[in-house]
Amino acid sequence: MDEERARLLRGFSPRRLPKEEYFSPGHRACQGCGPAIAIRHLLKALGPRTVVANATGCAEIISSPYPQTAWRVPWIHSAFENAAATAAGIEAAYKALMRKGRIKKEKINVVSLAGDGGTADIGMQALSGALERGHDCIFVCYDNEAYMNTGIQRSGLTPYGAATTTSPAGRVFKGQRTWKKDMPAIAAAHHIPYVATACISHLKDFYRKVLKAAEIEGPAYLHILAPCPTGWRCPPEMAVEIGRMAVECGIFPLYEVEHGVKRLTVKVRERKPVRDYIRAQGRFRHLTDEDIEFIQKRVDEEYERLLGEAEEA
Repeated sequence: MDEERARLLRGFSPRRLPKEEYFSPGHRACQGCGPAIAIRHLLKALGPRTVVANATGCAEIISSPYPQTAWRVPWIHSAFENAAATAAGIEAAYKALMRKGRIKKEKINVVSLAGDGGTADIGMQALSGALERGHDCIFVCYDNEAYMNTGIQRSGLTPYGAATTTSPAGRVFKGQRTWKKDMPAIAAAHHIPYVATACISHLKDFYRKVLKAAEIEGPAYLHILAPCPTGWRCPPEMAVEIGRMAVECGIFPLYEVEHGVKRLTVKVRERKPVRDYIRAQGRFRHLTDEDIEFIQKRVDEEYERLLGEAEEA
């Protein structure tokens, strides 16, 4: 990793960010797109010696309308289910070429990129296999909490109570009736070197974790909350603030698991009510006060459990 990016590990300032853009402007994302913001900063942190295997989804569709591309690093479009397998093959190929002296030995960041559907549902088997085999890759889930590209269908990471086209809010069932899969815990259960959650609202924490994932040898899993104004029914200019609210109410805590040690990296000492977060989004507008109290109780229990498990960074 070059010196400029290494300095970001010791401190963060927007003025010190690399000026190069590896995810070009002019892509076709919606206004306020959380995944586009996440990808831009992910590549700024990793730099040009990066290869991306991108599953079908929002990121692929908005960035690669033939014959154009928004990617300024090598990029491969994978099927919905096998981005992790593609990245594993890339990593193995580079390793073989370096061993045989065909190319010089250097650090190349191999990234597998997928949305919540391509991670928690369709891509779970390829992800688990890549983590189990120990490939030196970074798997990045940009979590916008539904299959947004195909019309806002629920996924395994759609939160309880959210209305989608396949979990509509009705008289009997008020939106999604299951809780989000705990994907960071599933990844950590593979005993890989590094797992972390991140959010586009907390860039200092975001950059530190991306850089750490790149420097650690072996598999790394990054789970990034990336609000989708279109699917979440919120104003585009509120995307980053909605992410901040998710962190501050405890519904999306920021932590890392490094070699089995869990650390809370952003501790919210006075958490805000879940109600503030929910009422800012149209996908939850059908929920009653009783429904919100039920969600608040679950969030409180999960956050307290995390505090009991984690050290403070």
